Amino acid sequence: MIMSSYSIHKEENLLVFTITREHKRNAINYEVMDGLLKVIKMTKQEANIKGLVITGEGESAFCSGGDLSAFQNLITAEDAYNMLSKMSKILYKLTTLNKPTIALINGTAVGGGCELATACDFRIAKKGTKMGFIQGTLAITTGWGGGSLLLEKLENEVALKLLMEARPLPAEDLYNKGFIHAIYDQVSMEVVQQFFANINRIHTNVLSAYKEILVRKWKVTQLEKRMEEEVRTCSTLWSMESHHQAVNKFLTKNK
Repeated sequence: MIMSSYSIHKEENLLVFTITREHKRNAINYEVMDGLLKVIKMTKQEANIKGLVITGEGESAFCSGGDLSAFQNLITAEDAYNMLSKMSKILYKLTTLNKPTIALINGTAVGGGCELATACDFRIAKKGTKMGFIQGTLAITTGWGGGSLLLEKLENEVALKLLMEARPLPAEDLYNKGFIHAIYDQVSMEVVQQFFANINRIHTNVLSAYKEILVRKWKVTQLEKRMEEEVRTCSTLWSMESHHQAVNKFLTKNK
């Protein structure tokens, strides 16, 4: 299944979702959001599918976050909330999907691209790849719930430093911090199958049961509600002049 902004195909017993916007460094637009919803539903419903892989087209970028050129007309907090909330709900569905998920990080992952990777259970990266939660440089916080997700998956102090410093780090550094689970000279579906090999031996019902243990914990700790509060905070920051000035400066620089 190929759309203009994404593709979905099957590799053995895995579904592979690829953002096909290499010319935009695989930035996320509304069509990519709709595609993610579609592939999450497919993964959940198809009995012969054991997991989901998310990656980007080409070799330079996994995902550069939200497409600022598509979202620059979102001025008010309400405008921003509608977009941010839509993607946050998608990431919550991805995070709580009943089958294992893998981010195949083939290139740079920044901003919302890191939030997308964080929503996956496992992260595989190409050697030397840089990643960072750089939202702070645009005078906003993580806006899709990625900050809450990161604090679930790393030690609090480690996660907080990554968020507050708002700078890209090499995959090797993030491997040492526990964010990346495996690094390869080159990444491909072959290395995914290698990483997934032992998990693949286990029946899907067992994999889903283990995932449900984690999901129950997140329900008790109200992860979805915490992500929603994060979205609202970002929406307020989004409406401020400091953010709009930072976006205009970024877009002018990158024309």
